[in-house]
Amino acid sequence: MNVFRLFEERVAGALGRLADAGDIPAGLAIGRVVVEPPRDPSHGDLATNAAMVLAKDAKTNPRALADKIAADLRGDERVAKVDVAGPGFINLTLAPGVFLDVLRAAVAAGADFGRGGVDGPKVNVEYVSANPTGPMHVGHGRGAVFGDALANLLVFAGRDVTREYYINDAGAQVDVLARSAFLRYREALGEDVEIPEGLYPGDYLKPVGQALLATHGPGLLEQKEEAWLPVVRDFAIDAMMDMIRADLAALDIRHDVFFSERALSRGETDHIAATIADLRARDLVYDGRLPPPKGQAVEDWEDREQTLFRATNFGDDVDRPLLKSDGSYTYFAADIAYHRSKFERGCPEMIDVWGADHGGYVKRMQAAVRAVTEGRGELDVKLCQLVRLLRAGEPVKMSKRAGDFVTLREVVDEVGRDAVRFMMLYRKNDATLDFDLAKVVEQSKDNPVFYVQYAHARCASIFRQASEAFPGEPFGPQALLAADLARLSDEAEVEILRKIAAFPRLVEGSAHAHEPHRLAFYLYDLASSFHHLWNKGKDQPHLRFVNQTERESTLARLALVHAVRCVIAAGLSVLGVTAPDEMR
Repeated sequence: MNVFRLFEERVAGALGRLADAGDIPAGLAIGRVVVEPPRDPSHGDLATNAAMVLAKDAKTNPRALADKIAADLRGDERVAKVDVAGPGFINLTLAPGVFLDVLRAAVAAGADFGRGGVDGPKVNVEYVSANPTGPMHVGHGRGAVFGDALANLLVFAGRDVTREYYINDAGAQVDVLARSAFLRYREALGEDVEIPEGLYPGDYLKPVGQALLATHGPGLLEQKEEAWLPVVRDFAIDAMMDMIRADLAALDIRHDVFFSERALSRGETDHIAATIADLRARDLVYDGRLPPPKGQAVEDWEDREQTLFRATNFGDDVDRPLLKSDGSYTYFAADIAYHRSKFERGCPEMIDVWGADHGGYVKRMQAAVRAVTEGRGELDVKLCQLVRLLRAGEPVKMSKRAGDFVTLREVVDEVGRDAVRFMMLYRKNDATLDFDLAKVVEQSKDNPVFYVQYAHARCASIFRQASEAFPGEPFGPQALLAADLARLSDEAEVEILRKIAAFPRLVEGSAHAHEPHRLAFYLYDLASSFHHLWNKGKDQPHLRFVNQTERESTLARLALVHAVRCVIAAGLSVLGVTAPDEMR
């Protein structure tokens, strides 16, 4: 039950009746009308901007229109009070029964409360896509957690989602990987090797060298580079992807599709060439020259005719090259073909999760998607900012295994999956994140993941207490639905009811905005309200959740606890975090 959606329909009905009565013109576009919580909770439970956004089209002033809408809403038994504020905002205070109906809906739906409600085409969420040249670092982990939680959120909201990983296995970096692995192969054969600058120095390639020796024996040493390079490259890429998949599995992240960049230009069809040809046929590719980039010295600029995509036709700043000077494809050309593939695979809506260092690439990629889909596809790029890894406020030293960074797996092994996932989401993706290894394992209110999980565990403990106080008493949803919920009248209880009522709207809004961090913030707020009520019961015994002499009050409060427990469990599940019944 989405009370905000319910009253959006109620406002629309009021507008329809005013139009039928001739008080306003018929057919007003109401797409911008919203019902939302008022900025100041003292103003009521709901607020609508209907009069503000429709007054001009209705040929009246906002205040006059607000008074007419308010008069209609006052006839609704679910509305206790209607106020018109300022130039025409309408604030509603709901009758208590509305929130009790929401509680009944939450108890009946259980873990499905708030699920569904968002329609749309199939969505492709591409995330992680780390180069297969080594283990993932903490920055990769933030994008991995964000992308996975976003995919979970979209599924929970009702969308059909494909989770995808793009394997960058066609660039120069995989040749560097192969040469680095070949040195470790020689090391496994007993040679003393030094890793020259430009190759990957991490110890993670030692097992790859040993595996190469076990698989191919010493024979690779007898081959020239052009013979062993493709063999070692494929072997090393497979080994790196196995390591990356294992690292992701430690975070409970699994993709539906692993798409190889090399597959775009190999095999029976060169998909990159076909994409360029299609764009050229529509006069979106031409041969021309580009001016030097701003700030670049003229002597450093190669003035030559190039194959260019008309990116400026679709909102980009300049047209973009598709071929390098040696005739090979640019990364951009491959990326255009790749996103065309997503569209052709039935995903007109695409979400890419990138590191913040790729921010300059967004406009051109969005332009390309508009071009190759002829305006039928849409790309949203979510940028994840840096993660500063700390321990008790001090920067963490680099990993011996990786050579120049701390690996994601090291962090997961130290603090656990739940802490990593929740804390990676407890800040908006485009803001820098300080991740303190000491603080994320504290058992205190200052540690959000503990605080939320503790609320869920407390809910479970309350039901255990109730079973002890009322032996044999059934406390399932049917018994709770029959409870006298009107007994939930304390201010702290009503605050929780309001927060539960906000959950379906929160899910919809977060899914539309592609912002799973909102859910993490909401869960902390709900947990805080629940802990407050728990503590209040210590001082005021009549507010305790379980009272052996007050069976009806206990049942009503157990219904509230059940709803809190289900909402927290559902929210944590979307974030990929466990909901424990006990805390150790």
